[in-house]
Amino acid sequence: MTIAKTPIATAISKLLVAAAFTTVLASTAIAGPKAQLPKDLPPYAPDGVLPVADIAQKTLANGMAVWVVPRDGLPRVDYVLALRGAGFAADAADSPAFATMLAGLLTEGTAQRDSKAIAEAAQGFGGSVGAGAGNDGVTLFGNALSSHRKGMLDLLAEVARQPSFPEKEVKLAQANALQGLKAAEAQPGFKATRALLAATYGDHPYARVQPTEAGITAVTADKLRGEHARRFRPERALLVITGKVTPAEGFALAERAFGDWKGIGTAPAEVAAARREAQPSHVLIQRDGSVQSSLALGRPAIAATDADYIPAQLAGIVLGGGFSSRVMQNLREDKGYTYGVRAGLAAARAGGRISAGADVRNEVTGAAIKEFFHEFDRLGTEPVPATELEDTKRYVAGGYLITNQMQGAVAATLANNWLSGLPAEFLGQYVPKIRAVDAAQVQAMAKKYYAPRDQSIIVVGDGKAVAEQLKPYGEFERRGK
Repeated sequence: MTIAKTPIATAISKLLVAAAFTTVLASTAIAGPKAQLPKDLPPYAPDGVLPVADIAQKTLANGMAVWVVPRDGLPRVDYVLALRGAGFAADAADSPAFATMLAGLLTEGTAQRDSKAIAEAAQGFGGSVGAGAGNDGVTLFGNALSSHRKGMLDLLAEVARQPSFPEKEVKLAQANALQGLKAAEAQPGFKATRALLAATYGDHPYARVQPTEAGITAVTADKLRGEHARRFRPERALLVITGKVTPAEGFALAERAFGDWKGIGTAPAEVAAARREAQPSHVLIQRDGSVQSSLALGRPAIAATDADYIPAQLAGIVLGGGFSSRVMQNLREDKGYTYGVRAGLAAARAGGRISAGADVRNEVTGAAIKEFFHEFDRLGTEPVPATELEDTKRYVAGGYLITNQMQGAVAATLANNWLSGLPAEFLGQYVPKIRAVDAAQVQAMAKKYYAPRDQSIIVVGDGKAVAEQLKPYGEFERRGK
C-alpha cells in the first residue's frame, strides 16, 4: 500500500525505521546475553511526534460534540461515536457487564432493518459497522468509501438511535453469553482477575466488568430498550470523523444525522471516583488438581487525567510492558517460570489500577511472587539505566505512531481519550510527554504505586501444592472453587 506524503505519513515512515531497530533490540535481549546486534548499524533516526492537523470542533445545539480530522490519502471516511456514561460504570450491581450485551445488540436490528440488512448496507458502502463497551462508555464505529460517507453516517445514526433489540436476537445473545461465561469460568485467569478487581475497586462499578449467570439471564428486550434510552444521549456523545472530508462537510453530515436527537428521561449519574488506596488482600482460590497457579497482583491507582498518569504508565512499561520488560526477562527468560508475564498501569476516567500476573508451575508459585516483588522493589530503589529508559521510550513512541497511522485508529484514539477525560490535543501530546519523563520520575512513581507492601496477591491453584509457599507473604483467605 502506498502511503500518501502527508506530514503524518512522513513522520510515520521515519518511525517505522526506528521501530524496526527497537524490534531487533528486543529480539536480541530475548535471545540471550550472547546475542549481539549487527556491527556498523546506522544511528537511530530522530524521534518524531504525531503531527496532528487542526481538529475542527463543534457542539451541536443538542449538546453533541463533533470533531473532524481531515486526512488525505485513501478515499475513505471513518466514524467513531462515543457515548460517555453508557458503559460498565452505569451497570447495576446485580447486572455486571450488562453494557456488553447492550453494545453487541445494537447492530442486530433497528426500526427499519434486521441484522442481515444492516450488514448488507454496510458492505454496500464498502465498509463495516459495529460497537463495543468499556468502563466509561459505549463506542460505535463505521467506515465507508468517501463516496458513501453520507449513507454510512445515516446507518450509524440509525443503529445508535433506533435499535429495536429483537426478542430472538436477545435470546441468541443470552445463549452465546452463557456459553462464553461457562468457558471463561473454567479458566483460572478469569477467576484471578475477578478477585483482583474486587480487591482493587471494592464495590465501585469498575470492579463489575465480568458477567454473571444471573445477570445474563435477567436481560430482557424491554430492559435493553429502557437502558438504551437512558444511556444514549446527545449531550454525552462525541462523534469523531476522520478521512477524506472537510470540516464543513463533516459538520453538515453530523447535523443532518444527529441534529434532531434528544435525550429521554434522566441521565445516569456521573460515576464516582474510584479509591486510590486499599488494604491489600491475600486470597487463595482452590482449584483441585491444578498443575499451575494463576497469579494476579495489584492495587488501586489513578485516573487517566492525573498528573502522574504518563510517568506511572512509563514505569509500568519498563516493568512489564513488552518482551524486553523486566518481569518478562526475569520470570520467563532467566527463571523459566512462565511462558508469558505482564505488569503495568490501566487508567480510566474515574480511577485506575496497577496489575501484574502470570501462570506458573505449582512448584515455583512462591518463587514467582518473590521475583515479581523483587522487580517492583528494584524499580523504586534503583534509577532505570539511561539506555534501558531510552529504549523503552522509543518502543512506546514507535508503537504509538504506528498504531495511529490509520485514520480509523486516530478516530478511536480520540474517542477513547475523550471518554477518559482527556482533551483532543492529547493525541499529539502523548509522545512528547513520554519523552520528557526522566529516571527520577520513574523511580518516584515506582515508590508511590508499585511498592510490594501495597499489592494484593491473588492465587488460583491447588492449595495442597502451593499453600506452604505462600506463608512468607502473610495469611491467605481460602476460597472454594
